[in-house]
Amino acid sequence: MNDLKEAIKQANKIVFLTGAGVSVPSGIPDYRSKNGLYAGMESPEYMLSHTCLTREPDKFYQFVKENMYYPDAEPNMIHTKMAEISQQKDVTIITQNIDGLHEKAGTKKVINFHGSLYHCYCQKCQMSISAETYLQSNIHEDCLGIIRPDVVLYEEAIQESAINQSLSAIRHADLIVIVGTSFRVSPFCNLTDYRNKTAQIFAVNKEPIFLPYSFEMIESDATKVFAEI
Repeated sequence: MNDLKEAIKQANKIVFLTGAGVSVPSGIPDYRSKNGLYAGMESPEYMLSHTCLTREPDKFYQFVKENMYYPDAEPNMIHTKMAEISQQKDVTIITQNIDGLHEKAGTKKVINFHGSLYHCYCQKCQMSISAETYLQSNIHEDCLGIIRPDVVLYEEAIQESAINQSLSAIRHADLIVIVGTSFRVSPFCNLTDYRNKTAQIFAVNKEPIFLPYSFEMIESDATKVFAEI
């Protein structure tokens, strides 16, 4: 814990790599835990797939609308403390989360690696649509096209811009902090392969993660850890 505090104090460029565990304290469930989004559901990966969106857009829409959006969720201690650090340090957050809470907390440099539920667009005319409008209907009134959230679904590739921005941030960071993720989902978990080899790496997670290089593991609730930073 003290080592992490000192590392943040000394670092010039920091990258936080965040996963679903960061948003759980804000009331947003993760995916695969005992009480996660997928618990008790049949074929949840299909529901969040490109195939489902294309073949059964109404079924996709109903699932996303009922299970993915938490518009009343507020940033928790982890989000707010990272935002505070970003006011004093050069911080980039690369997140797997699609809930927009890092931006809501005030962090300016956020790379939404898997997109954002709060960026929606019409697949027919490409017009940007507000999430509020999307939650009322998945049909674009102007052209009758199907609206979708700008998130990476199963069977879809990560946007090239997100990959390039992430790699640039990772290469220039002298401190990388992995928070609230098992760090097993590719290609997100491969980003640190491109790090500066002199960069310090910490991981903060309730369960230990395993990496093929030297790093410091803080096995603890990230909310408590960031409350002390």
